[in-house]
Amino acid sequence: MRSYEQKPSIFRQESLKVIEQVRRPIYERQPISYSKEWLDAYEPNSTYYVPASLRDQLLQAGKRNDHQDPAGTYAHKIFNRLLIDLSYNSSRLEGNTYSLLDTERLLLQGASAEGKLDEEKVMILNHKEAIRYLVDHAAHLEVNKETICTLHYLLAADLVEPRYAGKVRDHGVRIGGSTYLPFEDSQRLQIQLERVAKKGALIRDPFEQSLFLLAHVSYLQAFVDVNKRTARLCANIPLIPKNLAPLSFNDLEREDYMSAMLAIYELQEIRPLVDLYAYSYLRTCAAYDATIQAVGFDEMRIRYRQQRRAVVREVILQKIFGVRLKEYIHAEAKKQIPQEHQIAFEEDVFEDLELMDVSRLAGLGVTPEQLDVWLKLGRGGI
Repeated sequence: MRSYEQKPSIFRQESLKVIEQVRRPIYERQPISYSKEWLDAYEPNSTYYVPASLRDQLLQAGKRNDHQDPAGTYAHKIFNRLLIDLSYNSSRLEGNTYSLLDTERLLLQGASAEGKLDEEKVMILNHKEAIRYLVDHAAHLEVNKETICTLHYLLAADLVEPRYAGKVRDHGVRIGGSTYLPFEDSQRLQIQLERVAKKGALIRDPFEQSLFLLAHVSYLQAFVDVNKRTARLCANIPLIPKNLAPLSFNDLEREDYMSAMLAIYELQEIRPLVDLYAYSYLRTCAAYDATIQAVGFDEMRIRYRQQRRAVVREVILQKIFGVRLKEYIHAEAKKQIPQEHQIAFEEDVFEDLELMDVSRLAGLGVTPEQLDVWLKLGRGGI
């Protein structure tokens, strides 16, 4: 079996032959429309884009536990690293010029890079919202049209007209540098997006499912813009809930990625994308292993993150304080948390409340004004 871990040969020889075809001058390549037959020919769990030996290799590299943790536990452990890497790499593949350090400062500190376009800042911040959605909803994520459209809505906000965010387009689009002509009819796009989602949902292997979504959501071009970004986030839907290492598209050259996309658009050839996917995924796994070793993690905080945030939110919104505060937190711990972890959970809730300020409101569902009201109560008498 060929090893996918070593450069310089990211592409296999047969993939290089495909790449040569799509790197020819555009006037030498034939115009081609969307091939409905390519999707028709795919039979979930019978057709495989990812060979069995490679699926096994990816699983061995990507699995992060031998026991059943709640869905999304691993993504929570590496959340900041995932947020930075996936936002940076996905944006970079679209031509965004933010550096990795600039991306980190923007996402974690809110500091914009000088001399950069506002559109680049929005692109990265939109990735933050979409990634947070995937991680926070890991227990309920499904491969369906609604999830795909939600990810597009989060990624496209303020980058396309509001009526097109999360909605299938109603007019034609063209792909720069390609002879590919996607469907133009909105009804056909709606039907085909539903078919992509339904076939994708039937795929049992997480890596095959991931690559299928990456390829077919990109290929359909169902939205007015932000299609490839949506596909890259969709590729993580099968991985995050199963506590597999997410895919952050580390160490890919933009030219290689675009060539792999052109191979799909113009030839319906999946092999170059398989090569890039495998190479990048193995690199990503190694990077996350290093992150865990470097920063460590508090397993109890990670395991009960959603429950803890829900309790904190209610404490602030319901203006709970004093004796009632202790009683409420204790009651919620008894209701939601196994007995052996209840004391640690209560301590974590109190710690979050003691440290609460405006910078910690992201994703909590609490406005700065509501927090201010609670803070004026003396932090609830903590």
